[in-house]
Amino acid sequence: MTLSSTNTKQILEVIARSPGCNLEDIVFECLGLTWNQVFLEVDRLSREGQVCLTQQRPGYYIVTQPTASKDLS
Repeated sequence: MTLSSTNTKQILEVIARSPGCNLEDIVFECLGLTWNQVFLEVDRLSREGQVCLTQQRPGYYIVTQPTASKDLS
């Protein structure tokens, strides 16, 4: 397993355990990862549609898993 996939797995586990967490929550839970590593991985996961970022206020984002079904109507 590569370092990147290990980081991804660790981050996705935190998001699954704590839906609606923020980046700081993820950094706190992912021992051994820097804020930059978490940010870059969450950014990549967001671009790939594996997580959703929702802005709560300027500079504060909530990270969640995407919904299972999206209403296309």
